[in-house]
Amino acid sequence: MNKKQRRWRNRILVAIALFFAIMLAEKLGLWNALFGSYATYGEFVLYLIPYLIAGHDVLRKAWRNIRRGEAFDEAFLMTVATIGAFATICFPETEPQLAEGCAVMLFYQVGELFQSYAVGKSRKSIASMMDIAPDYANIERDGELVEVDPNDVPVGGIIVVKPGERVPLDGVVADGASQLDTAALTGESVPRHVEVGDNVISGCINMTGPLRVRTTKPFGESTVHRILELVENASEKKAKTENFITRFARAYTPIVVFAALALAIIPPLLGMGHWSDWLLRGLTFLVVSCPCALVISVPLSFFGGIGGASRLGILVKGSNYLELLSSVDTVVFDKTGTLTSGTFKVVAVCPEEGIDEASLLDAAAHAEAFSDHPIAVSIKEALATGIDQDRVRDVCEESGHGVFATVDGKGVLVGNDKLMSEHGIAWQESGQIGTILYVAIDGRYVGNIVIADTVKDDAEQTIRDLHAAGVKSCVMLTGDRRDVAEEVGAKLGLDEVHAQLLPQDKVDEVERLLSLERDGAKLAFVGDGINDAPVLMRADVGIAMGAMGSDAAIEAADVVLMDDKPSNIARAMNVARRTMRIVWQNIIFALGIKIAILVLAALGIANMWLAVFGDVGVAIIAILNAMRAMRV
Repeated sequence: MNKKQRRWRNRILVAIALFFAIMLAEKLGLWNALFGSYATYGEFVLYLIPYLIAGHDVLRKAWRNIRRGEAFDEAFLMTVATIGAFATICFPETEPQLAEGCAVMLFYQVGELFQSYAVGKSRKSIASMMDIAPDYANIERDGELVEVDPNDVPVGGIIVVKPGERVPLDGVVADGASQLDTAALTGESVPRHVEVGDNVISGCINMTGPLRVRTTKPFGESTVHRILELVENASEKKAKTENFITRFARAYTPIVVFAALALAIIPPLLGMGHWSDWLLRGLTFLVVSCPCALVISVPLSFFGGIGGASRLGILVKGSNYLELLSSVDTVVFDKTGTLTSGTFKVVAVCPEEGIDEASLLDAAAHAEAFSDHPIAVSIKEALATGIDQDRVRDVCEESGHGVFATVDGKGVLVGNDKLMSEHGIAWQESGQIGTILYVAIDGRYVGNIVIADTVKDDAEQTIRDLHAAGVKSCVMLTGDRRDVAEEVGAKLGLDEVHAQLLPQDKVDEVERLLSLERDGAKLAFVGDGINDAPVLMRADVGIAMGAMGSDAAIEAADVVLMDDKPSNIARAMNVARRTMRIVWQNIIFALGIKIAILVLAALGIANMWLAVFGDVGVAIIAILNAMRAMRV
């Protein structure tokens, strides 16, 4: 609770204490003994004191809005209703509503304070993301560390990150090893080990050892800067339900004001009772009709849902996307980098008879010693003994086919079937699925090595979780070969697999899926590459991988998964659906209670105390329910 809220709270507590003291003295008959026949006027003055202490700011706001021509809001309703309650002293045939008028203002302010606290609490889960913004970056000058603005560090510059400091810019570890706390970005509680050559993203906390990092992006394009922009802009994009409530409140408030006025004036004009009775009914009608519960709780529910998702490392760019996400029944995936890791690994070494696996892998890895191709890198990484470049000479690469090199004086060919055929080497067809590299030594075929993109650890669980969450169809679109795609699809339990697609083919396929009759259900596309950006924008909900995804994909997406785990898609959908359940619970509850008490007020059955519950009580219950959206 901040200083303003504490002052507000203390003011309300003083007013409540005075209010109950005055009520107690009234019950004990002290005012009759003290003021005699003027007891009612004495109570009027006494009740005005806590009323003004608690509500003077509401009165000022109502007056200010009236002068601006914006009269119809909750401050206006409370002002008219409470002043009207105090005005009942002018009707001797009716019991004055002094305590009730004071109580309406007091409990209205209690509800407003509670709302302020609830909004502040829900903001913390999002505002805490702002703490990841770095204040400085360390660079070396003349052998000393100097703190500079992260914006002033050039791409390719070396920064030093000491233990306990946040990584200020995206980059690659140039020297050192450490553990990084990525919880603020990804929601992952387990620290990540990094060493020379590993990528690091801004916003992480360096935990153990000093790191020298070579920057790869300017601060304006860094991960932390992108996150802050997403968080700051999230509240600007409102859900249809939220916009409806805003429009509803604008129309609803003047309608109920004129309805209350008609209720207070028309019946007595028609001779249906005393003016004082109908005035009291009109005032009660005004109090209970205040739309606070809806105007407060619905945006708060969405805000809480976005905040709760951010704690899981899921950034939702607006409540409209949270609402859409709750209706998704078809999830379409890209393959590489989304369901798979996007990095090649040796998954099988298949030597011919008389050749052992180690010597086959050793020959292939040394033949690829000077290549930076991802496939070559994966073979070299699989060789545990490392590469001795002195053993290699006469390297010749044939583009699209493979490589020839002399290793330990022997001619080694490593490549695809076309390379083998060109050199007249009889090779054996491999039954493995993946990228097959055939190997020949001195013109003799010695075996093959299978390279494949590995499926992410949580990908299979992701599909199971989505089906359990009610998603009817999980589809994969990829530009990869059909046999590779179908193997991945079968392993993960996907409903449909479409392979060998160009970027435009992916858009066409998504268009086809969108055209299917789905009764208001939505389609989500999940991707990470530049070529996925058009599909991310075309889908009802675009979901991008935030840690390793391209800038174009993150910019085009509506939801960003900061830890690149596809399993968080189901968690995001569960947060969205839970948030929407809470929103509709509040709408139905608030409208139901209010309509019931409005009818009772019009019939003269509901008194001012019941109206206080219908306004403040319902608002507090709705706020408490809305705060559940923050829990994940």
